[in-house]
Amino acid sequence: MNTERTVFAQLVDFLPMHTFRRCVKKYHGNYKVRSFSCLDQFLCMAFAQLTYRESLRDIEACLRAVQTKLYHMGIHGKVSRSTLADANESRDWRIYADFAQSLIYIARGLYVNDKFGVELAQTVYALDSTTIDLCLSLFPWARFRKRKGAIKLHTLLDLRGNIPSFIRITEGKVHDVNILDELIPEPGAFYIMDRGYIDFVRLYILTQCSAFFVTCAKTNLKFRRLYSHPVDKATGLKCDQTIVLTGVGTSDDYPEKLRRIRYFDAEPPQKLTFLTNNFVLPALTIARLYKCRWQVELFFKWIKQHLRIKSFYGTSENAVKTQIWIAISVYILVAIVKKQLRLELSLYTILQILSVTVFEKSPILQVLTEFAGKEPEDECCKQLSLFD
Repeated sequence: MNTERTVFAQLVDFLPMHTFRRCVKKYHGNYKVRSFSCLDQFLCMAFAQLTYRESLRDIEACLRAVQTKLYHMGIHGKVSRSTLADANESRDWRIYADFAQSLIYIARGLYVNDKFGVELAQTVYALDSTTIDLCLSLFPWARFRKRKGAIKLHTLLDLRGNIPSFIRITEGKVHDVNILDELIPEPGAFYIMDRGYIDFVRLYILTQCSAFFVTCAKTNLKFRRLYSHPVDKATGLKCDQTIVLTGVGTSDDYPEKLRRIRYFDAEPPQKLTFLTNNFVLPALTIARLYKCRWQVELFFKWIKQHLRIKSFYGTSENAVKTQIWIAISVYILVAIVKKQLRLELSLYTILQILSVTVFEKSPILQVLTEFAGKEPEDECCKQLSLFD
């Protein structure tokens, strides 16, 4: 690899540029654009994510300080905060959403054989959402409460590699269960959800599509037990039952049998009741699958701490979605680099190294493998080691 090129330029080499140009062309992103292209915008925003820039003025100051290196980084247009602000306001955010999806497709292929804690041949997804609070006076389109603004990031996380396979950004008032309408069920796959996604009409659609779900039952569930299966109570299992729903409306919404599993989790001490439409896997495996749902919580916590998605460079809906999708693209890009370079470092460590070496002219593999120190052992790093 050419040592005269910056680390940032070498990082860009991992991007499928032909796909990016196709996304730009699809939404006419460069229509009547003379100097500051969609690629310039993407690279500037990606630089801001990698180096933790706080504002457009911050981005402008840092990039103008290395003006002679910008061309070789792939940034050909003149960088100014007004130009970047206009691009974030006017360039269609779907350009970067589609490009992020193409990166997700690449990453999922790289992590398809990774283990996630349960020996299972099928694909396993964790579905959840996180709320990002906004100031209602600055973001009036993101109404959540009477005096509060927010957006929700709905995510379907592939547990093999912790790669988000589906992301939808909505207003904060959109209920989580509505996202089930937008999913295309994958036959044979498992969907792990909390009780906020219980809607038996929608869950029955998953069953009809030959997909499996595992969710936590509500305490007021009305049902009739048909069979009880033996369990080893020393493992924490309390019961494994085949049931039918008897509640008003629910028996019509989900007319088939369900499996009800009660489990005592010692860490932390809590009693859990699971519902699933899978009758083949051992009850203990179902309990372990639900415990893996915690990975999506770690994903949300990780991106909020290490990417710029809690404070925004623009206030319009287009600017916010553009920034979030480019942040997701950076996350996926670094995950791709980790896999293709066969790095043992955590994603957190890779980002920290890149943040201080983007302008260095050394081979990227050398920069990342020369990290000889021990990785941080603080509590934050222990919780968020998604790629260990």
